[in-house]
Amino acid sequence: MVDDMTAKAYVVHLTRARSRRPLALALAESLPIPTSILAAVDGKTLSAAEMRRLFLPRMHSPRYPFRLSDTEIGCFLSHRKAWQSILTDGCDAGLVVEDDVCLASDRFADVLAAAINSIRPDEYVRFPVRERGELGAVARSVGNVTLLEPRLPGLGMQMQLIGREAARMLLEATATFDRPVDSLVQMQWIHSARVLSARPIVVREVGRTNGGSTVQQKAGILSKMSHELQRPLLRLSIRLANDRWRRRTAA
Repeated sequence: MVDDMTAKAYVVHLTRARSRRPLALALAESLPIPTSILAAVDGKTLSAAEMRRLFLPRMHSPRYPFRLSDTEIGCFLSHRKAWQSILTDGCDAGLVVEDDVCLASDRFADVLAAAINSIRPDEYVRFPVRERGELGAVARSVGNVTLLEPRLPGLGMQMQLIGREAARMLLEATATFDRPVDSLVQMQWIHSARVLSARPIVVREVGRTNGGSTVQQKAGILSKMSHELQRPLLRLSIRLANDRWRRRTAA
């Protein structure tokens, strides 16, 4: 499918989530590039000392106003493990896929091929499960596939194609962290990778019907209200900071 680029896929799977294993294996089998199952980091096995070393609250501005759960920390470390695998395996780009995803369109192979054949080393291409909220200019078109450059990339880490240099930049920027991995990826001035988003939508999330998310946590009503009140301000602050970063890098 891809002649000039070396690309490999990594399906991130938490070993103790046994009910998700068949889904992970089926997903790995369905991807049109060489694929391996990557054992996710289990946040519940991390010691208190490891947590303190990795998680540094209020590290970046705008401040992230919530404390991370052990599963969110494990998720972040799992994606760092995938980024490192891209470098270790010598890939030009790596497709990192969480195990609660399935291919939702017969156009998936074409969209992936367009992304692989056009990705630049410092780019990070999202394959979102929905279009909502990602507004931005068209970065490039490849046939019927469009890569947008959102002012504020969407949340979620279901699937993304990561250039080798982008993987290196993300690793260097995240030896310690203060928020979930998808929120950090939004902050492009922190890691300097260019975040794009592929269209059309060709994947969907199936975790809620296959054992549920291993990241989402139950929260009380006061916690949920606090999140809902503070999230819009956080999104606005990140979007404006991204705009400033783009103006600086374009100058």
